[in-house]
Amino acid sequence: MSIRDATEADLPRLVELLDQLALDTPREERGPPLPAFYRDAFHRVDANDGQRLLVLEVDGEIVGTLVLLIIPNITHQGRPYATVENVVVEERERGAGYGRQLLTYALDQARAAGCYKLTLTSHKRRTDAHRFYERLGFDSTYEGYRVEL
Repeated sequence: MSIRDATEADLPRLVELLDQLALDTPREERGPPLPAFYRDAFHRVDANDGQRLLVLEVDGEIVGTLVLLIIPNITHQGRPYATVENVVVEERERGAGYGRQLLTYALDQARAAGCYKLTLTSHKRRTDAHRFYERLGFDSTYEGYRVEL
């Protein structure tokens, strides 16, 4: 098992994994060919020093991913904070500890960057994920809001 930064070559598998985040209907366009907007987005992410698109590989197969953002901040004596987005482990691999490995890695990276907190959000309907995050030490401390654009 290894965790590394994603490469452009990983995009087809990442889009496949990220489509598992959809609650009701598929939301990603897998192709083939893979739509160019995924490559464009990857290049913007890759160029952002504060953002890392991570993958977890097992025996050469990507089985999990997440995005880690380290965000500069004025409060907390100027210490940054981290947030995690798009956490997904292949459905057939859930329960094998890969999600724990990914989030532990993200927490270690946030600590190394001097962050005072790491946040994440999870849809209210994802009760299994909520139990998983709580087992890792996350607290549900805020009510989240969003506007779809």
